[in-house]
Amino acid sequence: MTNLISRLPRVRGEYQTHISMAEHTWFGVGGAAEVLFTPADAEDLQAFLKALDADIPVYPVGAGSNLLVRDGGVNGVMIATKAIKHHHIEGTDLTVGAGWLDAEVARLAARANIAGLEFLIGIPGTIGGGLRMNAGAFGKEFRDVVISATAIDRQGQRHEATPEEMGMGYRHSNAPQDWVFVSATLAGESGKSEDIRAAMKAIIATRSDAQPQGVRTGGSTFANPDGHKAWQLIDQAGCRGLTHGAAEVSEKHCNFLINRGGATADEIETLGETIRDRVKATSDVDLRWEIRRIGTTASGGKHEQD
Repeated sequence: MTNLISRLPRVRGEYQTHISMAEHTWFGVGGAAEVLFTPADAEDLQAFLKALDADIPVYPVGAGSNLLVRDGGVNGVMIATKAIKHHHIEGTDLTVGAGWLDAEVARLAARANIAGLEFLIGIPGTIGGGLRMNAGAFGKEFRDVVISATAIDRQGQRHEATPEEMGMGYRHSNAPQDWVFVSATLAGESGKSEDIRAAMKAIIATRSDAQPQGVRTGGSTFANPDGHKAWQLIDQAGCRGLTHGAAEVSEKHCNFLINRGGATADEIETLGETIRDRVKATSDVDLRWEIRRIGTTASGGKHEQD
């Protein structure tokens, strides 16, 4: 897309061109975004989307915790929602902007003596990403606590929807793909800060014991199929510790892929597809990627957005 920046509307936020997405994803891999737009707030994002030419693709990115950007990069505009961090507390209901990290919201709730949101401390990523994929951990997921979510569509129109209206199911939602989430209202319950903090501390300890720490990873790679645990299927297929280039299946938790240092996005994705093939061959189960994969390969090959 030639001279894209000249076609973009005036904004209050920031445009950056040809930004390496390796710096914006937990895997630490991937090509460049043609343009990275960081809106000043939700209103800035709405004005941008309303004025943007319809043929320019956009891709929201939060913390980049479960995002794999392919080595050829992304044409169009990636929207970094990290600055959308307003919040409002009314009783035990907590309204937060999509740019808040899930763990930050858990701590915010604890300070306000709001219980029921402790599980967020165990989820990497942002509120916006959690809404898109109905993220969950430790027996709870977003649809259990979301009262409503607000999103802006590709034409700049605002939408408010409940979990039922968004079709939130296990690790996915049926919300329109062009929605960019800007906020959510979460239902908590009255609690005591010290009890909430103790529960969060226990979650952090459990997570540290069970999942790889201090390494480049994208979190849980595949969703659990009906009646199965993804990690067990992967283990049964002999994939624990499997490598491809500098990409590795975690020895500690084999539903995690690791960048051992210097891995490419292609090595990580190829390793994931190898796992899927082996699990299909041994268990006749099709694993579904939980990690979102976007962009083109280094050779310029195009893929569907995942």
